[in-house]
Amino acid sequence: MTSKVTYLGDLRTENIHLKSGNRYLTDAPTDNKGKGEAFSPTDTVATGLANCMLTIMGIKANQMELSIKGTTAEVTKTMSAGPRRISKIKVVFDFPEGIDSKSQKILEHTANSCPVHYSLHPDIEKEVIFNW
Repeated sequence: MTSKVTYLGDLRTENIHLKSGNRYLTDAPTDNKGKGEAFSPTDTVATGLANCMLTIMGIKANQMELSIKGTTAEVTKTMSAGPRRISKIKVVFDFPEGIDSKSQKILEHTANSCPVHYSLHPDIEKEVIFNW
């Protein structure tokens, strides 16, 4: 088992990663009857894409003896109705200076090959911007 999720009431869940004991909360967003005081479940999906891309690029960068430490990703999730779902995830990466163009192409390919990217439904538009 990977995690345990407990419904706390008021459209909030507590999520526990069983191996580490780390926890986080989710709330329904304000546009869907929630308080919006924490990540929504769909926020975690969209953010998970950026987490996965950064992690897999970090693995590749280590193999290439490069550092991408300090790289940031800004995530924007767009929802649609009928049925309510994620319709688009935009991820904008900002990297530290000094990464050559060949390494940039390798890291971009690596990011777009991450497991979460492949796991998301093909109807979800993914816009990924790499600012080198």
